[in-house]
Amino acid sequence: MKKRSRARELALQAQYAWEMSENKTHTGVEVFARNDDEEILEFSRELYRRTIQNKNMLDEDISASVLNWEFSRIALIDRLILRMALCEILYFDEIPPKVTINEAIDLAKKYSTAESGRFVNGILDSLFKKYQMEERIHKKGRGLVDS
Repeated sequence: MKKRSRARELALQAQYAWEMSENKTHTGVEVFARNDDEEILEFSRELYRRTIQNKNMLDEDISASVLNWEFSRIALIDRLILRMALCEILYFDEIPPKVTINEAIDLAKKYSTAESGRFVNGILDSLFKKYQMEERIHKKGRGLVDS
């Protein structure tokens, strides 16, 4: 498994633990790590931290993009994956959005329902286009955002 893919799994697990805790204590990604190297842990910690920090804004964006659907009815794992992917698109300048979206689809297929991959893809594609139009995406380096 690729390092960043593993880091995303750790961040997802930590988010799930945080979401399920009654007092919203931060478990941290280390609880779920299994002989993972520091590079994996560092990326995972940062993704987890930024996703939790921006949770409300990310949830508002997701909620606004699911027409005729209540936000609370979205499967929890799908919500967590969507939050994490949107956070990565907006705040991780070095990661191409297409990579982020593909990784989110893979996580949804692995950890959620049979239809989750398509659902996550649709929401992320829609929000990515919206973010581009609003000029909210600021990637650095060649090939990170299509012209």
